[in-house]
Amino acid sequence: MSVSRLLLAFAALLFASVAFAADKPGEMKGMVLEPSPDNLALTWAKANLVLPGVLFGGRRWEGHAEEAPDVIGIAPLVIVMHGSSGVAPAVKEFQVWLADELGVASVAPDSLAIPDRLTYTSPIDVDTYERVHALRLAELEHALKASSDWSWVDRLRLVLAGTSEGAVAVGRYAGKDAAARLIYSWSCESNYFVAEPRLGIGQKEPVLNVIAARDPYFSVANPWNKDRGVTGSCAAALKDDPKAEVMVIDADVHTILNRPEVRERTAQFLRGVLDR
Repeated sequence: MSVSRLLLAFAALLFASVAFAADKPGEMKGMVLEPSPDNLALTWAKANLVLPGVLFGGRRWEGHAEEAPDVIGIAPLVIVMHGSSGVAPAVKEFQVWLADELGVASVAPDSLAIPDRLTYTSPIDVDTYERVHALRLAELEHALKASSDWSWVDRLRLVLAGTSEGAVAVGRYAGKDAAARLIYSWSCESNYFVAEPRLGIGQKEPVLNVIAARDPYFSVANPWNKDRGVTGSCAAALKDDPKAEVMVIDADVHTILNRPEVRERTAQFLRGVLDR
């Protein structure tokens, strides 16, 4: 067999292996997805809280929400909904940037603080995904209520932010008490991850959606989305919202909220919304 035919045969085998891997069901560990009062309280108690120096004697404070110190002053608050990997280093890095660059406090409820909380490796069945999304939305709603106990929160400058799994909760929340939403690494459309988008965003609500052009999960690059007609961003879903912005970056990565160009766009958006 010639070298060229060997290369073609190898390429065909590689493609077949990739296609097989893409169709292979994912794995699940744990069982609990119940948004019980005790579970929601745990996600809040163990939430990652970052306070800017303006609230804490000129220096940043980081810790769990249950350990929140007494502070003097008032500041905006961003509620950050993490992805399926939990309050990962990228989430904490984003929170520190919010505090240091914009003087904004943030809190990230920890869904994985729930004992035996179900975790997964995609793809899994959509019914289980929807149970996950119901839990995450309940966590967001609980965080909104629990944060009202903090007198330093400027309730008129409350922002919801989410990445990947957490972005679904941010997009679906139907309340009117947020000044803006940040939706990272989700496309607001029907795909393998949701039964349907079910967005709760108002018609004139400030929204920033940022996603990679070749996002490995929610773009057309993912074979799990075949025959679903995905576009890979929230542009179609938000086309009638004059205060919505969509940024599609030239990349093939999923976690993008700490990339320099994403931070720059986020800062511009938040400064406009929060008048900072």
